[in-house]
Amino acid sequence: MLNRKANTCGKLILFFTLLLLCVPTMWAQNNAEANYKSKCSACHGPDGSGSTPAGKAVGVHDFHSPDVQKESVSDLAAIIANGKNKMPKYGDKLKDAEIKDLAAYVQGLGKK
Repeated sequence: MLNRKANTCGKLILFFTLLLLCVPTMWAQNNAEANYKSKCSACHGPDGSGSTPAGKAVGVHDFHSPDVQKESVSDLAAIIANGKNKMPKYGDKLKDAEIKDLAAYVQGLGKK
């Protein structure tokens, strides 16, 4: 009986530990998606193709292109933070962690 209670307790501890590890990742994904929708999708489009009127007007890059896909998350984060060509900088509007999460989200969009 004691052994069964210890086993159940161990499973509960494992479950809650895994849950605590997953929640920040899920939050970061949702936060990155929300930031993308509010700050990026008007030009880059919901799918990252850049096929919006604004994107076409300023010549944004398609996230699916080899040029964008070869960029690391760090490279993309630097572009987001500092801006590039006609793209505005977001380093003064987003926290470093938000920029890194957004860069990973952008990279993921290009792989879809």
